[in-house]
Amino acid sequence: MHDSLFDLNKPIAVGADHAGFEYKQHLVQWLQQKGMQVKDYGTHSLDSVDYPDFAHPVASAVENGEAAAGILVCGSANGVAITANKHTGIRAAIAWQEELASLARQHNAANVLCIPARFVSTELAEKMTALFLETPFEGGRHENRVNKIAC
Repeated sequence: MHDSLFDLNKPIAVGADHAGFEYKQHLVQWLQQKGMQVKDYGTHSLDSVDYPDFAHPVASAVENGEAAAGILVCGSANGVAITANKHTGIRAAIAWQEELASLARQHNAANVLCIPARFVSTELAEKMTALFLETPFEGGRHENRVNKIAC
């Protein structure tokens, strides 16, 4: 059974590559202002880096229960999503619209949100993050489908 809501008593794991660095910084501050705990897995500058170096630690933190959920940011969100989804317990979803962020939770029990910094505004990133964290998994007919995801 997948949790319908995230346990926000645990931190949100956040990570990004250089293309997502500024958005990550913004989201970390925004989440903290909302009273949420955040674990920042980097990167910590605009210097060019490899996205798997940040996606794997975020995914691991969510997978092993250290974090309630994950937020990953890179230019297109594809690299971080592909990387995070290599972890058995991770369901990472790319969103570039509010409805996609909520549907990722409602229908897919996504536990990592991947944001494409080059294609959304920081305001939209905030809205998608809020929807992602606040939207419950519907279960029901979706539960069986989600249970078939893992290999």
